[in-house]
Amino acid sequence: MPNRVPNRPSTLLAASLTAVGLAAPAPACSLALLLALDVSASIDPREYALQQEGLAWALTDPQVVGAIVGAGGIWIAAYEWSGARHQYEQIPWTWVDSAETVAAAAGELRTMRRRADDFPTSLGYALGYGLITLASAPETCDRAVIDISSDGDNNDGFPPKSAYAAHDLTGITVNALVIEGTEDDLPRYYREQVIRGDGAFVEVAGSYEDYGEAMRRKLLREIRAMAFAAAEP
Repeated sequence: MPNRVPNRPSTLLAASLTAVGLAAPAPACSLALLLALDVSASIDPREYALQQEGLAWALTDPQVVGAIVGAGGIWIAAYEWSGARHQYEQIPWTWVDSAETVAAAAGELRTMRRRADDFPTSLGYALGYGLITLASAPETCDRAVIDISSDGDNNDGFPPKSAYAAHDLTGITVNALVIEGTEDDLPRYYREQVIRGDGAFVEVAGSYEDYGEAMRRKLLREIRAMAFAAAEP
């Protein structure tokens, strides 16, 4: 899958422009989107397959592809997470700006083999890993978003607030997709403990069968966020 070569000026050049009183160019990309997928022990093989297929289907939805193309392209990356030391890259930072590049990324997600299946839900560690990964994005974009999905709350290691305390969250938004199940009021937990940043929100899937449609709604909100903001009076 081809990765885009950044065309923005170097940090040194931007600093030089600022030093002489000239404005640095605006970021060349609108969005760096990091997809964080729960693969903890509560998720069985069937649910894992529904999650991967649902994400791939959502990415290739015509409206989502249209939003990506309309934005001029975006950076995406994905990783799976579960226990404290179990976060694994699924796709690296990849530039998508057409139906073909989106389809290639979705194809990788569809065929991704699960790396772990018997560890707890270490949400704080997952977010810490995500924040480090987001900092390594190839470009500084207008928006940086972690899109975390899960069917449970943190039950191992430090909580989300500890991850946030250890990292600079300037310009970062954390959204969540919650899959409802046996836990009571899980969406509330994610609203109060997990999401962060401007315009952060929780999308809810009633079950793993609903995951793809919930992810489609979520991606549209995330990719179109700049257009909605520009339209506000």
